[in-house]
Amino acid sequence: MTSTTPDRNAGRKRLVTGPGLLLVWLYGVMSVGAVSRSAYQIATEFDRAPLAYTLSAIAAVVYAFITYTLVRGGETARRVALGCCAVELAGVLVVGTWTLISPGSFPDATVWSKYGAGYLLIPVILPITGLLWLRRSRG
Repeated sequence: MTSTTPDRNAGRKRLVTGPGLLLVWLYGVMSVGAVSRSAYQIATEFDRAPLAYTLSAIAAVVYAFITYTLVRGGETARRVALGCCAVELAGVLVVGTWTLISPGSFPDATVWSKYGAGYLLIPVILPITGLLWLRRSRG
């Protein structure tokens, strides 16, 4: 049976073409890594470094949300992802600088510590790349 209702995704511009596909893949990997790490740390040793583990959980939510908006596509999703990438970059820069200036504030590392050095600096490179890609893919 064929449906006569219009496809809700028909007018939605895809954001996961070309380099956007790599961006989605990297955000997906970072989502899984940050969710796994923060969930384990919060469940087993939250009292050791509550700020660090909470910031890692926030990073996980940001990564997952950006992944979702990129996969969803469309102009609204692109704008939301653009805003989230800007917030993510600000978070990486603030937390990264904070961990360098006052390392005692963080008894354990966050995903964004030292600009994501524990993650091959992907946390600082990813939002910059995302911002550039999303500006370029303006529809």
